[in-house]
Amino acid sequence: MRGEPFLLANAHEHIGENLGVSDWVFIDQVQVNVFGEVTRWRTPGHCDPDYAKKGPYGGTIIHGFHMMSLLSHFYRDVGLWPEDGQNPLNYGLDKVRVLKPVVIGDGVRLRSHISLLDVQDKGKGEYLMKTCHEIEVYDMPDRALYAEYLTYWFPRKEME
Repeated sequence: MRGEPFLLANAHEHIGENLGVSDWVFIDQVQVNVFGEVTRWRTPGHCDPDYAKKGPYGGTIIHGFHMMSLLSHFYRDVGLWPEDGQNPLNYGLDKVRVLKPVVIGDGVRLRSHISLLDVQDKGKGEYLMKTCHEIEVYDMPDRALYAEYLTYWFPRKEME
C-alpha cells in the first residue's frame, strides 16, 4: 500500500488490504502492575508472580485491556495517520476477543498486524475508519488478541 500517501480521501481504495505490521512493544511485570493500579484491577493472576506461579499458566498474565490499550499506539506506529486527517477520536471497538493468555515471565514483546475493514464518509471531510488488529506475541504461535478498532477522523485544516 505504501506506493502512495495514505489519505482519508483514498482510504476506501484500501479496504480489505493489510496495511502493515507495527514494531515490537516490550511489556514487563512493572508495566502490568502499573496498568493494574491505574485500572484498579491489581489481581494476583496479573500482578503477583509468586501467587501466579502456582496457577494454571505458571506465571502472571497481561491484562487483555492492557493489550487493547496499545491499539492507538500500533495504529500510529504503522503510519496509518492520513496526511489529510487530524484530531482522530477513539470511536470504540466492534469485535474484540482475547484469544489466549499471555504469560509475562521476563517480559513479552507484542506487535499488531493491521488491515482496513471499512471506511465510512460522514460528510464535511470526516471519516470513520474500522481497522482490524491481530496482536502477535513474540515466540508464541497464533494471535493473542483480535480487535476491530474504530477511529473518527477530521479533515486537516490549513494553517492560517
